[in-house]
Amino acid sequence: MAQVQTIDTAAARDISALMADLGRAARRAARAVALAPRAAKDAALRAAAAELRRRAPDILAANALDVADARARGTAASFVDRLTLDPARVEAIARGLEEIAELPDPVGRVLAAFERPNGLVIERVATPLGVIGVIYESRPNVTADAGALCLKAGNAAILRGGSESLRSSRAIHECLVAGLVAAGLPETAISLVPVADRDAVGAMLAGLDGNIDVIVPRGGKSLVARVQHEARVPVFAHLEGIVHVYIHADADLDMAKRILLDAKMRRTGVCGAAETLLVDRACAATHLAPLVNALLDAGCEVRGDDAIQAMDLRIVPASDADWRAEYLDAIISVRVVDGLDAAIAHIETYGSHHTDCIVTRDEDAARRFLAEVDSAIVLHNASTQFADGGEFGFGAEIGIATGRMHARGPVGVEQLTAFKYRVHGAGQVRG
Repeated sequence: MAQVQTIDTAAARDISALMADLGRAARRAARAVALAPRAAKDAALRAAAAELRRRAPDILAANALDVADARARGTAASFVDRLTLDPARVEAIARGLEEIAELPDPVGRVLAAFERPNGLVIERVATPLGVIGVIYESRPNVTADAGALCLKAGNAAILRGGSESLRSSRAIHECLVAGLVAAGLPETAISLVPVADRDAVGAMLAGLDGNIDVIVPRGGKSLVARVQHEARVPVFAHLEGIVHVYIHADADLDMAKRILLDAKMRRTGVCGAAETLLVDRACAATHLAPLVNALLDAGCEVRGDDAIQAMDLRIVPASDADWRAEYLDAIISVRVVDGLDAAIAHIETYGSHHTDCIVTRDEDAARRFLAEVDSAIVLHNASTQFADGGEFGFGAEIGIATGRMHARGPVGVEQLTAFKYRVHGAGQVRG
C-alpha cells in the first residue's frame, strides 16, 4: 500500500506537485474503476468493512488524539460530537460500507429506451462521473461514506478531510485502501490528501489540471461558500441547512411535540436539525405553550418575538438574524404565523431550500405545502432528521445538494452518475 506508507513524507513535498500527482493517479484509476464489474467493487467494500472492524482499536486511538486536540483548542461541543468516534460509530461505518455493497450497481442502468421512426433504437445509460473531489470537515465517517459511494458508482475519489480529523481519516482510509488491494482494484481509486495545508484545497478547486470532474463540499458555511466561489468545476453543495418545522392549525399536539423534539434535539449538529419552529396562529392557544415548554425542558434555548417571550422568562429575544440562522446547537427560533400562506412565505424568505416539514392532519394543506415549498426535501408528519441518505435507503450519502442542476437532496450512488446515449442502427444515414 505505497500511498499509505508515504503519508508521513508527503508533507515535505511541494503541495502543487503532490496534488498534481494525486489528480493524474485518480484519472488513471477512474477508467479502471468505471469498467470494474460489480463483484470487484462490492468485494472491495466488504473487505474494507472487515478491515475497519479489525483495526477499530487503532482507529479509536487516532480519533482520541484528534478529539483531545479539538478540546484543547476550545472547540464547540457540537463540533467535537461530529468529530468523535466510539465503538458503535466505527461499527456503523463498517455496516454502512456493507450496505453500499448490497445496493444495485448504478453503472450501466438503462434509464430510457425508445425507437425512432427511422428504426434507430436509442438508450440513455448511466455512466460514472469520473473523478470526484470531496472536501469535508470534522466528520471522519465521511472518509468511508464518500470513498465507498464514489467507488460503487464507478468513480475515483480524492478526499480532503479537515485538519482536525486528519489522524482519524488516515486510519479509516488505510482500511479502504486495504479493501481495494484485496479486490484487485487500483489503490489510487480512493485517495486521501495526506496533508492539512489549505493550498491543497485551492488546487482541488482549480480542478487539478482537468483531472477533477465534480467537487462535493461537506462542512460549515464558510467552507461551502469558499468552494462555491472559487471552484472551476461543477459543485454539488448546500450552503446552509435552515430547516423549518411548521405546526399547522390541524396538527395533532402529541405528534407535533414528538416530531419537534426529535427534529431539534436528536442531534443538534446535523444539517437536518430543525432551526425554526413556525406555529399557526389558529392553534397557538392550545399548541404553542406545550411545544415551547417541551423544548425548554429538553435543554433547548428558545428565541422568539415579544409574544413568544411573554410565555416564559427563559425565552430569549429573537432578532431578524435568528430567522436566517443555522445554529447547529440546542437553540431554536420560534414564530407564530397567520396560516399556511404565511408559513410558506416565511420559509421562502428565510429558508435555504434544504429540508422543511409540515405537521398536520389536513391532507389538502399537506399537499399544498409539499408542492409549494421549494426545498430539496419536504416532509409531512415526519422528523426533519430523516434528511439523510441512509434513511432514504441510499446506504449513505456524500452530502445534501440544494441546487437545481443534476443532483438534489441526498447524494447517493445514483446521483454520482451521469449518462450517455447508445444508438443502435442498421445502416441508417440522414441522406
